[in-house]
Amino acid sequence: MTKMSKKKAAILEAATILFANKGFTDTSMQELSKMTGAAEGTIFYHFKNKEHLLLTILEATKDRILEEFKAHMEHHAPGTGIEEMEEVVAFYLLLAGRMEYQFLLLHRHFLYQFAESRPEFREHLVDIYNCLVILFEQAIQKGLEDGSIGKVNPRKSALIIFTMVDGLVRFKNFNLYDAGALYNELIRSIRRMLKSN
Repeated sequence: MTKMSKKKAAILEAATILFANKGFTDTSMQELSKMTGAAEGTIFYHFKNKEHLLLTILEATKDRILEEFKAHMEHHAPGTGIEEMEEVVAFYLLLAGRMEYQFLLLHRHFLYQFAESRPEFREHLVDIYNCLVILFEQAIQKGLEDGSIGKVNPRKSALIIFTMVDGLVRFKNFNLYDAGALYNELIRSIRRMLKSN
């Protein structure tokens, strides 16, 4: 990795932390410069403006989620669809811990305000959530094929399960509740919901 690419990565990492903790409006480029040691000119060399920086973070977040899932699944033997669903749930909770600031950022309201009026923000958010929901949907589809999951609508069921799991992550990110304390109940609820007759 070149010195400039390391600098760019450091800027992205620091900006993710600042945007996640302080929000978009309350994060200044001066603060980012101070945190990274990069001159403001260097930041603007890599990113046209603050919005471009935020879009780049969203793109990098999606890429990392897909890389992490691929690496995770390479170390796990394929099982039934319901077993794969449990694996996806465990992975999602693990990933939310590894990518704490990215997930906290995804839960910030300002992103959705941008998405209402800016198609490029909406597109990035849709891409991120689609790549996550597809992980749940693929497990359901596999379970429908191998009989470990009953007759359910794969997309709708994936969206409901994703919402449940992501809700626990929100509780954890905002220090409201320990997501791990509900893991067993979550898995039992998912099994009941997807039960094969």
